[in-house]
Amino acid sequence: MVRRDPRGAAAAGLALLIVGCADAPAVPPSARPVALGADACAALRGFTGRGVRVVAATAVTPSPVWSSPTQAAYNGVASKPFCRVEGVIQGRVGFELWLPAAQAWSGRLLGAGVGGDAGIYNYADLGRGVDAGFAAVTTDSGHKAADAHWMLDRAAVDDYTHRAQHLTNQAARALVEAYYGRPAAHAYFLGCSGGGRQGLKEVQDYPGDYDGVVVGAPGPNMPPLSARMMWLGLRDQRDPAGALNDADWSLVAKAAVAACDRDDGLADGLVANPPTCRFDPAVLACSTGTVGACLTPAKLATVRITYAPLRDEAGKPIDSGVFPGVRTRPGPPSPLLRAMFADGAHRDSSWDAGTFTIAGDLALAQRRLAKLWTNKTDLSAFRARGGKLLIYQGWLDPSVIAQQSLEYYAGLEARTGGGRETRSFARLMMAPGLYHCLGGTGPDRFGGSATPEPIGDGDHDALSAMVAWVEQGRAPERIVASQVEDGQVTRQRPLCVWPSQAVHIGGDPNKAESFRCAAPGEGKAS
Repeated sequence: MVRRDPRGAAAAGLALLIVGCADAPAVPPSARPVALGADACAALRGFTGRGVRVVAATAVTPSPVWSSPTQAAYNGVASKPFCRVEGVIQGRVGFELWLPAAQAWSGRLLGAGVGGDAGIYNYADLGRGVDAGFAAVTTDSGHKAADAHWMLDRAAVDDYTHRAQHLTNQAARALVEAYYGRPAAHAYFLGCSGGGRQGLKEVQDYPGDYDGVVVGAPGPNMPPLSARMMWLGLRDQRDPAGALNDADWSLVAKAAVAACDRDDGLADGLVANPPTCRFDPAVLACSTGTVGACLTPAKLATVRITYAPLRDEAGKPIDSGVFPGVRTRPGPPSPLLRAMFADGAHRDSSWDAGTFTIAGDLALAQRRLAKLWTNKTDLSAFRARGGKLLIYQGWLDPSVIAQQSLEYYAGLEARTGGGRETRSFARLMMAPGLYHCLGGTGPDRFGGSATPEPIGDGDHDALSAMVAWVEQGRAPERIVASQVEDGQVTRQRPLCVWPSQAVHIGGDPNKAESFRCAAPGEGKAS
């Protein structure tokens, strides 16, 4: 795997035309761009066009690296010169576009998604992108993180749910063409969590924006997932005796792995296929004479309820439950959940979370936040123009449960004919031991969004694998994921195209070459 130190255009007045309508394409610039040189970046300063205003354009020369402004997450570095363009679209959607030197530009555009409730920029992937020769762009999704109640603004909600990424893509395309004198030959998107949802929305609603889209933990059914987390958090508050702390959840997770680790024939601390895991948390019950950590009856009841399908007040199932071994984040509901239901659904910042009901509040969210769902499986327009989609998902993700990605992909298969037909343009890779986007008990470094490593080769890097698929027709059959400790790779494992999984064929279980990707029924691990 290639490693990097983890610390480590156009003339003024160029007639760049970006139409104001979110659903309309950008009009190509009509003026001839100036020759690229030392003043090309500065020439963009103060530019205004229809809907787009460049606030600042700064030539950056790293020495040896340049660090982005510090924010809550997604901080990044760049090691190669670039033009940093800061702008705003329609007076509210902020964006940054980093343009590598002309001789270093690969002809590619990279869109970088942002998770959570956004409001910040994905500097991490901008730096990785520009160092690899991409013109890279990111958006704050139409609001700033400092605005705690942005969901009360309907325009901001529309920007966040679908519009901002599309407008940013169109602005970036036009600025790229203006700066380099030619359009981007290919455009790619990379995001995880909320950034994954953004990429999936692009594929569904704006299929012409990107040629290749790599999304992790995209949460196609975000509001039902939010309802699950809200309800469980409120339950813990109402039943403190049954609330598990962090140590309790670690105990549950370890016991589930111990129960199912050998199901794949290899004892390595990873459960290769959690859907087949049979784990009864009752083995952790406290009893007379129990030595060591255990769970009280109230806490065991919480574990069972957490893993079971969520049902509304009338008994209607909302989801299919959670796989054994997934641990949750203890404590009260996240402020993000409250904002979604209070400001977004109820449009009332003083809404009392204690009145939350699964059925009622989900129905309200369906009416007022419909665009938060990204579960459309009709990707025919994206597929028809040659678009490619790669979804990656951690089996042990506590924030976006694995069932969401599995069920969405199953829906794609049902619509497109399944098997080879679906894999011709869309593929899913499941990562054993992976938590939310990064971290966990298994290999988590494979070029996903905001990973510390630079963009590398297609065997170890998801974005590079996507480039090879789009531009060379070489579909990824597997990507090697690495586990890194103290800067050293300690374990590698191939991520396989679902439903295949890595099967041990002998040799060092910490090396990728000791595994092959096999479909269910093709053989067991050694």
